[in-house]
Amino acid sequence: MSSSPKAEAAPDPSWVSRAREEIDRAVKRSIKAAQFLTAEPATVGTTPKDVIYSRGTLSLYHYRPMADEIYRIPLLLVMATTNKAYIFDLAPGQSLVEFLLKAGYDVYVMDWNPPRPDEAGLRFEDYTQRFIPDCVRRVQEDSGVQDVNMIGYCMGGVLATMYAATHTDGPVKNLVCFTTPVDFSKMTDFQVWSDKRHFKVDKMANAFGIVPAPIITGGFDALRPTGRLTGNIRLWDNLWNDEYVRQYRMMDRWGAETLPLAGAYFAQTIKTLMWGNELYKGTLKVGGKTVDLGNIKLPLLSIVAEHDHIVPYAAAHPLMEKVGSTDKEEVILKGGHVSLVAGPNAVKRMWPKLDQWLGGRST
Repeated sequence: MSSSPKAEAAPDPSWVSRAREEIDRAVKRSIKAAQFLTAEPATVGTTPKDVIYSRGTLSLYHYRPMADEIYRIPLLLVMATTNKAYIFDLAPGQSLVEFLLKAGYDVYVMDWNPPRPDEAGLRFEDYTQRFIPDCVRRVQEDSGVQDVNMIGYCMGGVLATMYAATHTDGPVKNLVCFTTPVDFSKMTDFQVWSDKRHFKVDKMANAFGIVPAPIITGGFDALRPTGRLTGNIRLWDNLWNDEYVRQYRMMDRWGAETLPLAGAYFAQTIKTLMWGNELYKGTLKVGGKTVDLGNIKLPLLSIVAEHDHIVPYAAAHPLMEKVGSTDKEEVILKGGHVSLVAGPNAVKRMWPKLDQWLGGRST
């Protein structure tokens, strides 16, 4: 007795669909890899602005209004000294500056350029007793308003707190700090990188004058030795995704344009903050003034990132304990050091919180 051949099972439609999707992505990766390698640098920082002051390493921008009604108190953002300020203004729809302008804020930004050879001797005194006060005065003159709100990002926040602690008579009315370190002993990875037993910072600063950007980026890379490789792997996996590639190219450009630092400023940062932890201890002196964070009585908002590998929570939280403000709030948000400021989490969480806190204090 013969039996009929057993019918083969039909392929799982979902499996076929997934296979076709992966093949399609592989083809797109091959095509887009060539496009990626030959593409011009990503376009960033397109929100209209005017340069109202420029001198050597410093530029002060005023962004053009985007709302019919503007808050009375202008807002001055102080960028970290190692990076360009366009992290605040990556692209339309992904720009903190654009968000603030549309919400009715009058926005000014302190940005940094590579220091000139004659600026190798710049120190905290120059940034906090000359540059920031000068920019505050120019914002007052340009806006016609004496009060100023200030936001500092990372090391920009450190400089802003130094300024606020040594200018207790104003005119800053509200202070916001993004991922701002205060207890540098808790920046454990940087402590290892800058170990005084082998880190000859004075020799380095004297030899270079202006400390090259690769030394700065080398310190950040040392914190996450596999970070660059992991990023490249993720890029390859997502080359088929135009939106992912667009985001990657903007962030990659920002990271690649890390700035060199004045040798004296670099050495002072390592010796007084990393080694001496003088900001946390209250023993730091700038221009003959003691930087006592307890002198800061302004309303303060500190925003920190839950997964910040550059400024861990333990390094940033002491700001809340040290300042003398009674009106102070700390917000811990998901994300990392950069994604806190720019990226989907920033758009959904940080920006609205900043607007909610600043709005009632800017009239």
